[in-house]
Amino acid sequence: MQSAFYTASSSHQFQLPWKINETQFAAQRPVPKKLKTCFKAPTFTNSLRTSIGYEPEESLGKEPAPATPGRLPVVIRRSGRVSRYFWDGNCLQLVGVDGGAASFSFNFDDGFRKLYRICSLAVRDFFIPKQVSGSYMDYVKWKFLHRVFSSALQVLATQAMFRAIGIGFSRSLPAAAALNWILKDGLGRLSRCIYTASLASAFDTNLKRVRFSTSVLFTLSIGVELLTPAFPQYFLILASLANMAKQISLACYLATGSAVHRSFAIADNLGEVSAKAQIQTVCFDNLGLLLAALLNMLFKNNQRLQTVLPFLVYPIFSAIDLLGIYQGLKHVHLQTLTKDRLEIVLNNWIELGYVPAPAEVSKEEGIDFLRSKDKGLWPIRIGYLDPKNQIPELSMMAMQSTSADDYYFISMEILYTRIRRTKQAGILLCLREGAGTADVIMGLLQACYIRKAVLMNKYKWETMVDAGDALDSAPKEWSKLVEECKRRAQGDMNALTEQIVTLGWAAKHILLNAQEQIRYSFVDD
Repeated sequence: MQSAFYTASSSHQFQLPWKINETQFAAQRPVPKKLKTCFKAPTFTNSLRTSIGYEPEESLGKEPAPATPGRLPVVIRRSGRVSRYFWDGNCLQLVGVDGGAASFSFNFDDGFRKLYRICSLAVRDFFIPKQVSGSYMDYVKWKFLHRVFSSALQVLATQAMFRAIGIGFSRSLPAAAALNWILKDGLGRLSRCIYTASLASAFDTNLKRVRFSTSVLFTLSIGVELLTPAFPQYFLILASLANMAKQISLACYLATGSAVHRSFAIADNLGEVSAKAQIQTVCFDNLGLLLAALLNMLFKNNQRLQTVLPFLVYPIFSAIDLLGIYQGLKHVHLQTLTKDRLEIVLNNWIELGYVPAPAEVSKEEGIDFLRSKDKGLWPIRIGYLDPKNQIPELSMMAMQSTSADDYYFISMEILYTRIRRTKQAGILLCLREGAGTADVIMGLLQACYIRKAVLMNKYKWETMVDAGDALDSAPKEWSKLVEECKRRAQGDMNALTEQIVTLGWAAKHILLNAQEQIRYSFVDD
């Protein structure tokens, strides 16, 4: 086998597996079969820092030109470095073309820049998955703030509880302290089970709101733990309440973690994203432990100041912690379709004629921590028909017109707002058992078309709602509107579903909460 070696340290050389025709290189000296060392370094490496593009000189239809020395149209990117293949007539070389690896002259500025670049790439490869969505880096930045200050607060809270039960003091009672600690942990885990069982579907349909709500609860629990030294006689009650809140928050964090990671795993690399998230959590938490240790060291000679230190830093650290969580969740763009997300998609389709991307829907959806978001006029609800909210004749007509081929029906209903208890008209979508994803999309699209038509003639329909069954024309008008909107929805279904899938939405299932999952059965008797 023939081989050649060059003094350039940044080149990797390989002997081509095919035999070179000597007539193509008449001007070159034949290479002997025994090993030969070439001392001439390549002279073209430094001129490659500005461009790595390749422009072919021959068209695709022509025969390939003879292999002449020069660069080849193949570039390799690995670990942040860019290299290109070159052919010098005898050997194939892989030469760095990113301005650092191929340089033979040493420069301190270039050396430091290269070292910084290598270190930053190593840190990035350690913490960040290779293929994630564009919003992942912003999410990690806010996660850093959240984990560091949350970890520091937990350390200070644990110290406060140790002081409350007397650990480290001569009057401590180890048996009583251990019993109190076990009781608080047992009650906390029991509440975690109850909470997880009661809100199982909410982790999918209201992920951001539930996660931020439990984060606020977690922060408040730390505040309760900080109060235990001031009220040591109530240690078990305070510590148990705080631990119950922390266990609820932990249950939510674990239940929603996979959905958050999946939203960033654009190449189905969920395992890699989850592994990197654990690395980030451990490293960020250790920085929080270091921050708490530094604060204790600074005030170790002042016992009074060390006692009030947690109360001084708690408001600041808590605010930074919650800010990090809130801003981080804004960069989580879930691809799963819930009723609210699907409604945003369908409204955008009706008004603007296109399906929005998950990032656009995420921005409009928000977190809605206090559930104060206005649903607008004629809100759409999925569920069953409540007899208290019905308009008798219209509700009866909607059910009577349902056939064995229908997997849903749409009715008008009367809702009452929570605060002012004022009457408001709404649209109800009732789903039948066995209704699939296409039926849910079709029914909600039809309901959105009905709402648009009603709002275009709002005065007319408000009069009908106020009159109730007094107007004989109301059932006929409603039936006509429902059928017309159904035809429009059927005409849009193919193009709509195609765009939904193209934009990356997970359209295999529509996630519904417990009330929205209630279905009706059709009885033909």
